Amino acid sequence: MHDKERLFHIEKWIREKENLLYRPLGPVDFTYSPSDNWLYVEEAGSLPYEAMQPRTEWGKTWQYGWFKAAVELPPEAAGKRVELQLNLGSETTVYVNGKLAGAIDLQHKTITLAKEAVPGDTFEIIAEAYAGHDRDLPVYQQSRIAVLNEELYQFFIDLEALYQLRTGIGSAPLRASEIDNAFDRLITELDWNGTGDVLEATARQGREILQPLLACVNGSTAPKLFMMGQSHLDIAWLWPIEETKRKIARTLSNQLALLEEYPEYKYVQSQPYLTHLTKELYPELYERVKRYVAEGRIIMEGGMWVEPDANIPSGESFVRQFLYGKAFLREEFGVDSRMLWLPDVFGYSGNLPQIMQKCGVDYFASVKMFQTYDNAGDTFPHNTFTWEGIDGSAVPVHLLDYGPFPNPADVSYALFQWNERIQKHGISTRLVQFGYGDGGGGANRNDLEFLRRMKDLEDVPRTAISSPIEYFEDLEQRGIPANRYVGELYYSAHRGTFTSQAKMKQGNRAAEAALKEAEHLSTLAALSGRSPYPKAQLDAAWKELLLLQFHDILPGTSIRRVHEEAEKAYEALLASIAELSRSAAQAIIEAGEDGNGQHTAEGVTLFNVLPWDRTTIMELPEGFSGAADNLGRTLPVQSDGDKRYVRANLPASGYISLESAVSVGAEGSRVHAACDRLENSLLLVTFNERGEIASIWDKESQSEWTHGVSNRFRMFRDQTSSYDAWELDRRYRDAEMELPEPAQITVTGSGPLFAEIRIERKLNESTLIQTVRLHADSRRVDFHTSIDWKESHKLLKVGFDVNLHTTEALHEIQFGHVKRPNHYSRPHDADRYEVSQHRWSAFVEGDRCFALLNDCKYGINTFGKEMNLTLLRSPGYPDERADQGLHTFTYSFHVWNEGFVTNPVIREAAELNTPVLAMPGSSAAFRGLVLAGKANIIVDTVKMAEDSSGAIIARLYECKGMSTSSSISTSFSFTDIRETDMLELNEDGGAGEVKLLSFDDSTNETTMHFTPFEVKTIRIMPA
Repeated sequence: MHDKERLFHIEKWIREKENLLYRPLGPVDFTYSPSDNWLYVEEAGSLPYEAMQPRTEWGKTWQYGWFKAAVELPPEAAGKRVELQLNLGSETTVYVNGKLAGAIDLQHKTITLAKEAVPGDTFEIIAEAYAGHDRDLPVYQQSRIAVLNEELYQFFIDLEALYQLRTGIGSAPLRASEIDNAFDRLITELDWNGTGDVLEATARQGREILQPLLACVNGSTAPKLFMMGQSHLDIAWLWPIEETKRKIARTLSNQLALLEEYPEYKYVQSQPYLTHLTKELYPELYERVKRYVAEGRIIMEGGMWVEPDANIPSGESFVRQFLYGKAFLREEFGVDSRMLWLPDVFGYSGNLPQIMQKCGVDYFASVKMFQTYDNAGDTFPHNTFTWEGIDGSAVPVHLLDYGPFPNPADVSYALFQWNERIQKHGISTRLVQFGYGDGGGGANRNDLEFLRRMKDLEDVPRTAISSPIEYFEDLEQRGIPANRYVGELYYSAHRGTFTSQAKMKQGNRAAEAALKEAEHLSTLAALSGRSPYPKAQLDAAWKELLLLQFHDILPGTSIRRVHEEAEKAYEALLASIAELSRSAAQAIIEAGEDGNGQHTAEGVTLFNVLPWDRTTIMELPEGFSGAADNLGRTLPVQSDGDKRYVRANLPASGYISLESAVSVGAEGSRVHAACDRLENSLLLVTFNERGEIASIWDKESQSEWTHGVSNRFRMFRDQTSSYDAWELDRRYRDAEMELPEPAQITVTGSGPLFAEIRIERKLNESTLIQTVRLHADSRRVDFHTSIDWKESHKLLKVGFDVNLHTTEALHEIQFGHVKRPNHYSRPHDADRYEVSQHRWSAFVEGDRCFALLNDCKYGINTFGKEMNLTLLRSPGYPDERADQGLHTFTYSFHVWNEGFVTNPVIREAAELNTPVLAMPGSSAAFRGLVLAGKANIIVDTVKMAEDSSGAIIARLYECKGMSTSSSISTSFSFTDIRETDMLELNEDGGAGEVKLLSFDDSTNETTMHFTPFEVKTIRIMPA
């Protein structure tokens, strides 16, 4: 028989198998009740239900339907496997006799009621189905119970396994010939015209023919696949979080059914937030999950609270993802997560290896790096390697291949995972994910049956259902390949995620800064003895922020409802954090004393949580004509119309109070504004008729900073080839639009504290308003910007053309910075045409440094002398009105002539992102909660210890990439200071060893040595 003819016969049988597998036993008629809210099944049982006829449309957008029915097994079901074939028109969560029994979705079609049916047994069915939001409403159709012909089902798994093997190895091997002979026998000998017992006998006959081929095993050099059962569940994406509450129940109930039936199965559950949801919403299901975790068959892995974006969150956010994720697993299940699992994230920060190690996470695995569509010129070179971060920390990594999506555990998938690996030499094992996902689901019964046949099937890689930790431990025993990759894992796709849905980025940046402030002030208030540390409220705020950092919320790649709800969540979160800060600040003021030994209600107290002295300009409260601080200094004032501004010097990590005083001007200060210029003693900045910068003249160095026009708004047509909200095609650069409209420029402030102009102009269909401000004696110019964005499929950047020559740019990332090329010499350089940054990026040429700062923008590109900050996009999918409306933000430039080591760019960027908190009332000045003696050592976070012991935790990092010894001092006496891991767990088995530090109790000071970009966490016990 010819190959094509033979395989056509087999393919035809496989296509038609569903018509043979089931024998109907009878219809199941459901009654129906709609619901707009989430309900426990007990509550749903008491809803009013009404009868429903097949072919009836039900529900409305975003709604859920509850369905009830009773089933009694008939005599002809005796001893058989009976399954419920639900047909409600949508994803469905199914309860049988009050217990969550499974779910119906694209890959899970039936619910098993009985494996060996007993006639007369009855089942009460309650099902919850989703009416949807992005398609026609669902249609109720006839549901049934049916007997599954188990022998026939097993035959078709046998047949498909060998068919996939045959198509995978081609026709040349002897193995293919033997399979062909067996297929010929099947085609010749099997008669499919029978029913019932005759059909079952035919299936047994076929299995006998195939069994010898399935019994053939591999030789000694076969590779091995460690098969990790998992289900990727996006917490929000094309559905809201409200639907995820159901998706996790559907996923886990289906996986529990498989765990019950297949004793060899192990399932990996990531994202503790989802398990937390299960605990809150499905207590009976949660108890079953706990039992399987205790047995080692549900494996809680993944490390972080959710699977967040890995470019945009701060370093402290990463720490908290691990802290809360691992703590939940430890407290609920007594397990420790050792692997960071980020399967669907759009690139990975170069400081993740250090953060992982110091959070007790040993291994990293992902899937995404090879899914780059048409927008990458340089394929990532490794599957298995050692990843070295920017500080030198190193972790073992395995990158899985995406494979045919979804991920079935069959022969074709196993062959693909081995044959299509990037790394052809030096590895003999792979970690392989199986199970359906994006919207949850996980493995189905077919997967487990295929794995039974594939365990050591000749010409297929050996497979073993395993924990991912078993894979990594086996890899370490075999020897990790010598491949070493240094720096960030840049993902050559999805570059639009740095910018899409700008309010997600703005909310994230603001909340991260606000939480640091709230923790810092709450720690001060607790030390004062006037206010307990609000740990529960801070924990809740952090968990809300971590949830919003999920990799389809923060990157801006979800449907409109998700982002509308997230925007409201950010507003509520920021309000709750602000209240915590105000409460702590009020307690501090009440605990303080003025020069006469008591605090006063008059005046205003300014709080600075940054660990260095800073100067701020603020609007004076009503009734103040001028101001003096409580150190006796009268402060300079500027009047602009009805507003009066004061410049105050604030102590590091502390606070100072202002009282009303006679107004005085700024002595010796020269700052001036005109419609075409801003000028102080250091800089002269001139503007053209469009509000663009024509010149930045440095008076100190007598040099020009611009090479061309700066503050130039650049708009491009932004029509991606695929993945609209995710991607930014490199072709956008060829589609720049003219923006010829002149600006209306007015002077809004002219010394002595600052000079300011207002720029108004049209940007295509959108409107721009900027106030550009230069402070006296400052090297920074701020652009407070408002844009009413009315574009569709457009991209907006603001460019600075800088008179420096360099081959790379510096970009801030978590706890440090990276260097990236500003040229496209090689494919990997050209792929990085859009990159992520945090608060600043810089060009450095010798001692000259030009930095672009921002308060909420994460995307940027640098090319030659150009630095272009990405401001806004307007993709049309999955949110057709993404980013339409008003946006306000600030960016700044800063110039410096004394080298990068002394450049205050990090301080300038931090001050731009950290507003000064002003509270009514006066208190004695305070300085120095925790301070570092060297400028390149940043005290990033100060908080109370997780164990509620009264200890204070400080997290510090080296920011310039240089080894440094520095004093660390506090304003309070302490009895013990030690270095700990980031989770504060050393004494209870955390990562690394406790390092007791010696200190001078007369100065409350210790000395610590930092290597480049090293992050240290210290624990201080107050006296």
